[in-house]
Amino acid sequence: MNKSKLWTWNFTIITITNLFMFFAFQLFPSALPPYLKSLGASDHLLGWLQGIMTIATLLIRPFAGLALDRYGRKGIFITGLVGMLLTTAAYRFFPVIGIIFIIRFVHGMMWGVSNTACSTIATDNIEKSRFAESMGYFSLASSVAMAVAPAVALSLGMQNNILLALAFLSVAFILAFLMKYQKPQTEQPKKRMVPYAKESILPSAIMLLFTITYGAILTFIALYAAQKSIEGVGLFFTVYAVAMLVTRPLFGKLIDNKGFGAGIWPGVILVPAALILLSVSNSLVLFLICGSIYGIGIGAAQASLQTMAIVNVPKDRTGAANATFFTGFDGGIGTGAVLAGFISTIFGYGGMFGFTAIFPVLAGILYFVTSRLKRGQSV
Repeated sequence: MNKSKLWTWNFTIITITNLFMFFAFQLFPSALPPYLKSLGASDHLLGWLQGIMTIATLLIRPFAGLALDRYGRKGIFITGLVGMLLTTAAYRFFPVIGIIFIIRFVHGMMWGVSNTACSTIATDNIEKSRFAESMGYFSLASSVAMAVAPAVALSLGMQNNILLALAFLSVAFILAFLMKYQKPQTEQPKKRMVPYAKESILPSAIMLLFTITYGAILTFIALYAAQKSIEGVGLFFTVYAVAMLVTRPLFGKLIDNKGFGAGIWPGVILVPAALILLSVSNSLVLFLICGSIYGIGIGAAQASLQTMAIVNVPKDRTGAANATFFTGFDGGIGTGAVLAGFISTIFGYGGMFGFTAIFPVLAGILYFVTSRLKRGQSV
């Protein structure tokens, strides 16, 4: 039997668009803290940068998913991109700490809209028989951005980052008009009133347990490295992203052929292993080894769980399904940042990373138990 075509026109364009969107967005997490510090912001305020963006995306995603299913993809996607363009430009014209936090909140909302729309448009153009493989390639765009954008952002400075982000978003905006979009289905309007897809809640909850660990790493790995006098720790994220870049398409094919467990179980094993090793690492080489192991584990788990969240949902609910999945994804990062802060005050940074290894294990237990309860589902 011949495989369905993967690189269609629409899928290729939306993948390239995702690259430009993600790159533009990823320029700011590393560039904003030193910029706000130069404006007089305290360390306490800087800690809220990730939190306020996470809150914004969590608030908007369910409504974005509902709007995508009810009103269609194109208008919502274009609205999100225009919102990102305006909020990105606003950083340049309002160099005031309080206003920047408001801009960051709105920026997070616009990212939630455009990112949910972009992922939904991608799923519209993927055959279910090759879903995990296709989403693996689609997600390479975000992996490339995560590998390159932080280093670029720190080398350019805030004002140049704004200009570069505006250029990338402008390209994404133009590309958005080169695709054909799935039209909204008008049947059963009451069904679409629910902003979350119930079929996607379980994989989203499991993903949340995995990304709690990423929230801890994102927030505290630089401080942990500084405590150990290790320089160049930014390479951790580069190695992490490259590991995902190389292995996620391979796991995608494996998941399509062998089932969801082919991605989840490697994640359950590799992510805790990376965290435990990180908790005792005392050199940059060990940090980078942890990054590669962690990237493979998270990439495998995400490929499987995102497929699980989307593949069994009706076509007219894929917007809600994507919103549900990314709510779990974002929620885990925000929760992890907060929990890690509390845990680190008790056990220190190393102990905290070791402690967070429990969450992927809990994810495995949740998946195993629920799979057993659903007869006929392979674990």
